[in-house]
Amino acid sequence: MADTAGPGRSWLLRLVIAFAFAQGAVSMARPAVSYRALALGADARAIGVITGAYALLPLFAAVPLGRRTDHGRCAPLLPFGVVLIAGGCALGGRAVSLTAMAAWSGVMGLGHLCFVIGAQSIVARQSAPADQDRNFGHFTIGASLGQLIGPIAAGYLISERDGAMGRTSALALTVAAGVAAVSFGSLRRIEHRTAPARRGGSAGAKVPVGGILRARGVPAGIFISLAVLSATDILTAYLPVVGEHRGIAPATVGLLLSLRAAATIACRLVMTPMLRVLGRTALLASTCLLAGVLCAGIALPVPVPGLALMLAVLGFCLGVGQPLSMTTVVRAAPAAARSTALALRLTGNRLGQVAAPAAAGLVAGVAGTAAPFVMLGALLVAAGGLGVLSKDDRASGAGRVPEQDPAVPEEGPARAGLNRNPT
Repeated sequence: MADTAGPGRSWLLRLVIAFAFAQGAVSMARPAVSYRALALGADARAIGVITGAYALLPLFAAVPLGRRTDHGRCAPLLPFGVVLIAGGCALGGRAVSLTAMAAWSGVMGLGHLCFVIGAQSIVARQSAPADQDRNFGHFTIGASLGQLIGPIAAGYLISERDGAMGRTSALALTVAAGVAAVSFGSLRRIEHRTAPARRGGSAGAKVPVGGILRARGVPAGIFISLAVLSATDILTAYLPVVGEHRGIAPATVGLLLSLRAAATIACRLVMTPMLRVLGRTALLASTCLLAGVLCAGIALPVPVPGLALMLAVLGFCLGVGQPLSMTTVVRAAPAAARSTALALRLTGNRLGQVAAPAAAGLVAGVAGTAAPFVMLGALLVAAGGLGVLSKDDRASGAGRVPEQDPAVPEEGPARAGLNRNPT
């Protein structure tokens, strides 16, 4: 991670560490929010609404933040995002109504959005074209580390014995706020002074959103990312509900969620050789299709060991979609609007995070708590099919110089690496 071009070669490692703590706080808070809502009397539909609220504010804020980042610095978004994450966790732990829980969940989601737009834009700008797949893969390891540790910590702190779920879930949210604050220690001097987006005669021109969305590869990248993130999100929010119905303890649910995250980390560590062997198209399509089958399989009443095996393989498959969809969007978008394109990708993610939990809540209310996983399976299978249709194997091997991106004029390596903005 430390051999990236440019001054201050430790920037990617420090960004991964900061992201691990920020994501760890969110991953700890998400199941804690579900358990606290259950303690406050929420049913499956209410859990869906509260989970969707996490994505509601980001749904409207993503594109304006992307526009700002295209023509300015990325780093200021990181501490601002951490403050919102910590505040949403801390105040959510003190909430005594489902409405307040939904509101503070939305604040936490907005903070996560700010952090992710800023961080992914830094990776895009400061990575040479041939290093993008690798650096995005390493960057998302930070998210997976947070997703690995967060649920274990939440499961350790939350207890349902003697009616303690409300108190212990509030404690987990307070601890999550402290975990988010730790990420401040890795945020200093993380963006190179030469990194801000190009300013010139056309710096003020805004590429229309429609033009970005018409670029070949952008819609596919957005939809694949939406499907993969929705699957991860529903797993985090609804596995506790499934566990409650099947008699699985919160600590065991936390271990299962962390097992999925560990498998995702393993996937991203070996992504470069997988890309060399399979290519981008086959890797994206096959992992989405297999993930869809496994996600639907969670609806079956399998014992805990079988569920653990399914979640391990599912986590490995889900590890491919996010980093490769970032690179897909960055390469396909116009050069002057890459942060905006990444923000559109995040908007798609948040739209999925609003619609998928709401739909999951409706499905769960009608067909049972395991039914949302069948819905997610269908979504992932559709994403796999779209991955086949949108073939793009450029730069599928690390170290191999990709074809020149037609949207990017010929320029020196250092400068070329400063004009990529991923989300």
